[in-house]
Amino acid sequence: MKDDVRTMRAGSRSIDLHRPDKVLIPDGITKADLADYHREIAPFMLPHLRGRPLMLERHPDGVDGPRFMQKDTPDSYPEWIRRVEVAKEGGTVTHTVCEDTATLLYLVDQAALTLHRWQSRVGRIDRPDRLVFDLDPAEDDFTEVREAARLLHGMLDELGLPGAPMTTGSRGVHIVVPIDGHHDFDETREFAKEVADALAADHPDTLTTAPRKKDRGGRLYLDVLRNGYAQTAVVPYSVRAGKGAPVATPLTWEQLAEPGTHARRWTIADAVAQARTNPWSGLLGKGRALGPARRKLRARKGS
Repeated sequence: MKDDVRTMRAGSRSIDLHRPDKVLIPDGITKADLADYHREIAPFMLPHLRGRPLMLERHPDGVDGPRFMQKDTPDSYPEWIRRVEVAKEGGTVTHTVCEDTATLLYLVDQAALTLHRWQSRVGRIDRPDRLVFDLDPAEDDFTEVREAARLLHGMLDELGLPGAPMTTGSRGVHIVVPIDGHHDFDETREFAKEVADALAADHPDTLTTAPRKKDRGGRLYLDVLRNGYAQTAVVPYSVRAGKGAPVATPLTWEQLAEPGTHARRWTIADAVAQARTNPWSGLLGKGRALGPARRKLRARKGS
């Protein structure tokens, strides 16, 4: 093995990790550290990746250098990596799809630090099977995130919809709702907006759906824009570009309520141990139909 290449086995494939000792994240976290983490987290992460087009957040010179968001798959990528061509305005884009550990390690070698996924899958690309509510605080204050998540959880329960919480590894929380894939992006985004609008109307002093920061007045933003066509959300167990390598981590509602929990609580040092507890057990089962939930929501509003 050359000093600047480490070869890793993943199933039947060998992946060359170039410059494994290169520091990509402050605190001395190297490409090799990230590769070891991804190989260990793969059994828990891959179910959230398979069949979904990806946008890659790449940091070739580490998080202190320039980053770029990659949608189109370069021709230089190995032919065994799955791709999917999807429509965009004025043409198409060929996204990478991560189906196995080998692909995951190859993307680490490309310094694809954070993976962002579509809410739909190949084969039913125009029919999302996930809703995502992004709870984005005005300041780095997790207390208000925790409270907003509690309120949203209560509303989802009222509508008969399950919700699975996840720290983003940045400042907020995502609440993921499994749906049955019978509606297009416009319908699902509109439903998510109706839910967010109703919750903000109940708590106008602390919550808002105003997309412009200048209109939020210091309130937490209930962001539903990730539910549109070609929009993405961070993948569960993906690493974020921050000190200590924080991880977007699924957790239980009980863990979310704990005072010590915050958006960067888990890192590559302990996210695998958290994953092994199966925190989303029972939360992301069969996708729910939106019709009954929509009727309950509109009855709630008196329309």
